[in-house]
Amino acid sequence: MRLNHLCGVLCGLVVLGLVGVTRAQDKLPSWNDGAAKKAIIAYVENVTRENSTEFIPVDQRIATFDNDGTLWCEQPMYTQLAFALDRVKEMAPQHPEWKEKEPFASLLKGDLKGALAGGEKAIAEIVMATHAGMTTTQFEQIVKDWIATAKHPKFNRPYTECVYQPMLELLTYLRANGFKTFIVSGGGIEFMRPWTEKVYGIPPEQVVGSSIKTKFEMRDGKPVLVRLPQLDFVDDKDGKPVGINSHIGRRPVAAFGNSDGDRQMLEWTDASGPKGARLMMLVHHDDADREYAYGAESHIGTFSDALMKEANDSGWIVISMKNDWKRIFPDQ
Repeated sequence: MRLNHLCGVLCGLVVLGLVGVTRAQDKLPSWNDGAAKKAIIAYVENVTRENSTEFIPVDQRIATFDNDGTLWCEQPMYTQLAFALDRVKEMAPQHPEWKEKEPFASLLKGDLKGALAGGEKAIAEIVMATHAGMTTTQFEQIVKDWIATAKHPKFNRPYTECVYQPMLELLTYLRANGFKTFIVSGGGIEFMRPWTEKVYGIPPEQVVGSSIKTKFEMRDGKPVLVRLPQLDFVDDKDGKPVGINSHIGRRPVAAFGNSDGDRQMLEWTDASGPKGARLMMLVHHDDADREYAYGAESHIGTFSDALMKEANDSGWIVISMKNDWKRIFPDQ
């Protein structure tokens, strides 16, 4: 009995050891063993092997990631818009005229649909009123304070915990293999930079986004940059390759997105070299149980039928959130 018991214990330890080794070797443990995971690993092994015909030198290993809907949750509204709406409520006492002025009047009455009925013009007004008029340092602190306490309305957790665990693992895996990872997002560059390094391991200088104009001033004898209520650059759709060229100076060899707004970034990446040396991937939100399911009909993160066709025709990999990811968020 004692010998049998000892053998059982030893066998159990061996099995646990093997499981531990397997997990340690799996660089993408939150990914199911499907086509998407295999494509990522095969690509990285191919372009980092020096005797490969598609070897990419380390200084050229640039990977770009959209943020909203690609790295973190973007429904039921973009996080930056939620930030702007909270700012309207906070700033309202200093702006009594907002009670009679749209889109602010509707917002203060809790009528979000009515406030956004004005489309892009209304959103622009909200963003300019809440994002301008202060120094860049002041705005950075406002963002830090908000992101530290604000919670997602559905998941009731901080927005920074509504990030996708499989994509965090992908970022780590790429960096471990010599890739430099960048965010290229339609979101505000100075809204993202205060927290991306802590959340994604991506420092502020590797964040590309939309921006408003700033100007240099001397205030109380000190130099500051003041944020102006004027749009400077929109880093979305055809603006993404322009932003990449301006901020990064190299074409990506891998690009990751989730919507029509990322189409040109993937096309720009795809056309930059041999097929086997490029990786283009799109996250498809098809998991209503664990997150959201949306696509062509959604006004946020639209994934049109035309984009799906281009992905299939071009050999881009479409990641099924439902089928390719074992879990969505880090704590699941």
